[in-house]
Amino acid sequence: MDYDVIVVGAGPVGSTFARNIAKKGFKVLILEKKIQIGQPLQCAGLLGTSIRKINDLPKHVIINEVFGANIYSPSSNRLYVNKNEPHAYVIDRIKYDDYLSKEAINAGADILFKHNVMNVDSKRGIVTFKNSGGINQLSARIIIGADGPNSIVSKSINSSAEHMKAAQYLIKLNDAINTDNVNLYLNNYLAPGFKWFIPIDNHHMRFGVFGNYDYKTLTNQLNNLLKIKKEYNPVILEKYYGKIPIFSPNKKIYENRVLLLGDAASQTKPTTGGGLVLAFNCSKIAVGIVERNLEQKNNINLKDYQSLYKKFFFNELKVQKKISNIFASLTDSDLDNLFIKLNEKNVEKIISDIGDIDSQSFLLKELFKTGVLFDILPNIGRGVFQFKNFL
Repeated sequence: MDYDVIVVGAGPVGSTFARNIAKKGFKVLILEKKIQIGQPLQCAGLLGTSIRKINDLPKHVIINEVFGANIYSPSSNRLYVNKNEPHAYVIDRIKYDDYLSKEAINAGADILFKHNVMNVDSKRGIVTFKNSGGINQLSARIIIGADGPNSIVSKSINSSAEHMKAAQYLIKLNDAINTDNVNLYLNNYLAPGFKWFIPIDNHHMRFGVFGNYDYKTLTNQLNNLLKIKKEYNPVILEKYYGKIPIFSPNKKIYENRVLLLGDAASQTKPTTGGGLVLAFNCSKIAVGIVERNLEQKNNINLKDYQSLYKKFFFNELKVQKKISNIFASLTDSDLDNLFIKLNEKNVEKIISDIGDIDSQSFLLKELFKTGVLFDILPNIGRGVFQFKNFL
């Protein structure tokens, strides 16, 4: 074997895994198809503050700290939730990706740019790639697929993967805005997706949308909301497009010598499409599994990775999946009425006190205890009752 581990993809998850496994003394190679890490941008760049419990987050990549959110129904009924301390960070993803890749190199991992992986043999541990020298191969005892939503590594062990699409603008504003809160806009047309305003500073924001539509339709959604928000006097500086994998409990995330991480494994939150915190947690599990396998001389067996992933995260992900399905079933009128009832029941305070951007099952459990959930969602009580199987 040429390497102990080959990591396909030098994004934040692949680089984090490579750094941590290289620190164990193993021979690690990262193959990256791009010439510059992190570009083009394909992320809203909003991370819960729990990120710092899981991975390094240097100050120079944090652009803004967010304390709360304004959430709007189709008729602009507002739900406002906030905390007295930062609840999320707006980050520069290009700088963050670059930082983590350099951390991997400093830990002893090798990295090769402009190496486009074409095929992976999961049984023999062989990666076929194309570079300036033509088509070549390298081998490893274990191959990590961290190559994003269009993962070639995932395609070597899965027949298909479901995605939603996302579009985002970087906008410059002539008038100053408040930077403490993000704005989220819900409607039946996009559900379970939504639109967002994420403030970067007083005169710049990321304005995006995701949903189960093509890029043209999503772009029209952005443009329509911009027309409504003329008071911002917006100027579009950049446009970004990307895919968001849909969580599937049936997706294979390992086979033979292959193990998947992050978007390649569809490790994303069903309610928001975010996945970096979840992927970093899965990376920690994967490091332990891979280390034990590399230390042994017998055959590679990665099944504990899937088992631990299910044990620690499937309950939360299934709850979020049901939440997203319920919201997708609501009409615009249902959403408007829901927001009115949420405010009547003072749910804003409950969410502000105990809500967590990365874990929603605990909040749901509290709403069950108080009985609020059945009061605010009488028309879909049967669907809500099914949550008891998970809580």
